[in-house]
Amino acid sequence: MTLQPYRHEVKYYETDRMGITHHSNYIRIMEEARIDWMDQLGYGFDRMEAEGIVSPVVAVSVNYKKSTTFKDLIEVELRVRQLSEVKLVIAYTMRVGGKVVCTAESTHCFLDGGRPAVIAERFPALHAAMLDAAY
Repeated sequence: MTLQPYRHEVKYYETDRMGITHHSNYIRIMEEARIDWMDQLGYGFDRMEAEGIVSPVVAVSVNYKKSTTFKDLIEVELRVRQLSEVKLVIAYTMRVGGKVVCTAESTHCFLDGGRPAVIAERFPALHAAMLDAAY
């Protein structure tokens, strides 16, 4: 399955007084991209949560390479960097006009009723799709 990159146009309210996208918005863009990615895999957060699984963020790392500004179109590519029974690490590459503006990672666990959930057992097709997206 070929997944499409997520695209986010920088809104005016996402910029600071200097006209640059505020650093906190990149984490929001990561979440938007992750939700879109899961939807493309056929296992949106709404489906997982309806089936009792949640996937909280347990760590985030962001490296800002180049500033973005109002109306810039940020293209976000996601890849699974690591997938274990209960943990997922996603790598993000954000580009504007083909130039890398930000790289990042987010780490997630899977919980079912507050307890660790083995994603390969609960959602084997999702686990397989995530493995396909791994480096």
